[in-house]
Amino acid sequence: MTDDTPNIVHSGKSPSVVVDGLRFNSQIYRGEGEKGWILEVVDADGTSHVWENRFASDRGVRNEAIQDLEKHGARAFMRGDDAGNVVPFRRG
Repeated sequence: MTDDTPNIVHSGKSPSVVVDGLRFNSQIYRGEGEKGWILEVVDADGTSHVWENRFASDRGVRNEAIQDLEKHGARAFMRGDDAGNVVPFRRG
């Protein structure tokens, strides 16, 4: 039996940012052997926002996350209508 679970590579450049008094945690990751980095930002309500495009470098992803949060403000992400794939996580 083989394990089909992909290995995930996590970047150390995943920032936690406070915008408009609300904390956003980001995860920057890619599948092992894949070239493009994925950006996921989890807002203060625990909702995950995943960018559809892949990034060439994890540094570029970090800059994109910070710029988008500062440009659009916290509320733009928390409305849920501006994000591509929104998955609300259950609270503990």
